[in-house]
Amino acid sequence: MFEIGQRVALSVPASTGNVGPGYDSLGLALGHYDDLAVTVLEDGLEFELHGEGSEAVPRDADHLVVRAMRAAFRAAGVEELPGLRLEATNRIPHGRGMGSSATAVVGGVLAANALLPADRALDDARLLQVAAAMEGHPDNVAPSLYGGLVISWADAAGWRSVPVAVHEDVVPVVAIPDFEVPTRLARSLLPAQVPHHDAAVNAGRTALLVEAMTRRPDLLLPATEDRLHQPYRAAAMPPSARLMRGLRERGLAAMISGAGPTVLVLAAGPAQAREAERAVAELVPGGGHDHPVAWRVLRLRVDGRGAKLEKHPQKIQG
Repeated sequence: MFEIGQRVALSVPASTGNVGPGYDSLGLALGHYDDLAVTVLEDGLEFELHGEGSEAVPRDADHLVVRAMRAAFRAAGVEELPGLRLEATNRIPHGRGMGSSATAVVGGVLAANALLPADRALDDARLLQVAAAMEGHPDNVAPSLYGGLVISWADAAGWRSVPVAVHEDVVPVVAIPDFEVPTRLARSLLPAQVPHHDAAVNAGRTALLVEAMTRRPDLLLPATEDRLHQPYRAAAMPPSARLMRGLRERGLAAMISGAGPTVLVLAAGPAQAREAERAVAELVPGGGHDHPVAWRVLRLRVDGRGAKLEKHPQKIQG
């Protein structure tokens, strides 16, 4: 079924989940990318891994990309895992709330689908189901698949997602700290119940956020207020919580990116993006209070396309 030497290459964007009040329902694709190439071998697994976290990931069938490929093959009714050579350049930091695991899952699922015969290939809806099932929710995988701001929900048919084009003035600025917060820990801090008033506030802010992201970037500050998850997670990332509060006090639409600890600012235009960069530098001189934290600040863009298949499957001559 698989032709030896067949190869596919992809570039997959980072993502931020929740986007403030949109807990587990909104995600945004960020212009920061992991690159992946997969070549079919006669047998075995080979790895050439570079960049963020590459020294810590497994170099066997437990690698997340390989697991995602196997899941996609099985969804297509193919049990065979061919020999594979995996080449990856990772730029998305691990454990920082920028969708590194979702990027690997999306890359693996799309690579596998591109290697399948046309009559076995999965459609977009099925690709989303496979990727979201591996992640447990769609708010990171959907933006990496589709690009832009993505609204996701579940119904009887499974996970559903709709991408929305983002206003050209929205500029993401991320402040990435040098510590990690495991997603499992961040989720464990959330209460089983929240006050009805807080839920109502978040519902209103989430609706407003769609308007702010698509037509009214001047509304980003009130639209990104959250009461469902960030206040409860603050104890797991005090430097991030302090920085977020300080930025919001300056009128900047700051939030925790995904489960954290990266802090994301959605700026309304380049001038406000520069203001955000200056504000981060002023708020964290030397890096923190009790334990110095180093911050890496990146001005990105919203990725409007999602994962890009850079090469169609082709045979590599040996």
